[in-house]
Amino acid sequence: MSARLLTHLRHVDLAVPDYDRQLDFYAGVWGLTKVAEDSGISFLAAEGSPEQYVVRLRKAEEKRLDLVSYGAGSTEDVDTLAEQLLAAGVQLLSQPGKIDTPGGGYGFRFFDVDGRTVEVSAEVDARQHRRIEEKEAIPVKLSHVVLNSPDLDRTRAWYETHLGFRHSDTLSSPHMGDVMHFMRISNQHHSMAIAQGPHTSLHHVSFEMRGLDEYMRGSGRVMRAGTKKVWGPGRHMAGDNTFTYFLDPHGNTVEYTTELEVLDEDTWHPHVYDFSQPEVADQWGTANSMNELVAKESFNDVDRGCFVAPPV
Repeated sequence: MSARLLTHLRHVDLAVPDYDRQLDFYAGVWGLTKVAEDSGISFLAAEGSPEQYVVRLRKAEEKRLDLVSYGAGSTEDVDTLAEQLLAAGVQLLSQPGKIDTPGGGYGFRFFDVDGRTVEVSAEVDARQHRRIEEKEAIPVKLSHVVLNSPDLDRTRAWYETHLGFRHSDTLSSPHMGDVMHFMRISNQHHSMAIAQGPHTSLHHVSFEMRGLDEYMRGSGRVMRAGTKKVWGPGRHMAGDNTFTYFLDPHGNTVEYTTELEVLDEDTWHPHVYDFSQPEVADQWGTANSMNELVAKESFNDVDRGCFVAPPV
């Protein structure tokens, strides 16, 4: 396993055909703030986060996940990671250098084992953010991202080997075997999870709310706006976090969450939870049941922006 050079999740970048409708959703009912826009690209921040933006939207002919971006501790760590990936045969899309997006910084891009584009950067200027107040039901920050993979064990091993992710927990079932691995780059239970899916795609993007009341108020606002609710409200066992899942205008699943578990990494041992037990999916028992229709929504469309990369 590589030494941990990544620090946190920065942003998730989406491409969509109906750009205006997607922008209206994220900058409106979902509660993000548009901080910059230029020629069919917009950058959306979470008011409680120092990240320059947590979602980038791009107008395109086809829907796709453009990239997932992570922070590194320093420019030296960025260079070290690039050298390690190159030596391991990972395909780099760019060499480390200046980044020309809001906040600038120093970073590079590469393909993961499933052909997704990943960006790593350091020294990005912090955005002036603020404390989210009581009853203010907008996202504080980007919480985590979950990715679909046709071979979740291979994808897990790749992220452990090349990017220093650690395994927190696994969801499994007697009939389907392992269905999700939760992965971390800090003491946060997961910054990423890998779900077993029929194809490579985005499973969901999660946004952290201030607390339980703000989480419920935000969920209610999105429901009243007529957005399709997929699953929730409830509380997962793995990660111990709350969840309500919705579909954005292009069918990507997005989540409001709060209270994601913080681990003592020196003593933590991964669990294997039986996903067929209803309390594993939802400890409270308040969410609609997890069934094939709910799972199918999270499979998402085939992401044509990804390619089959060699198994390095």
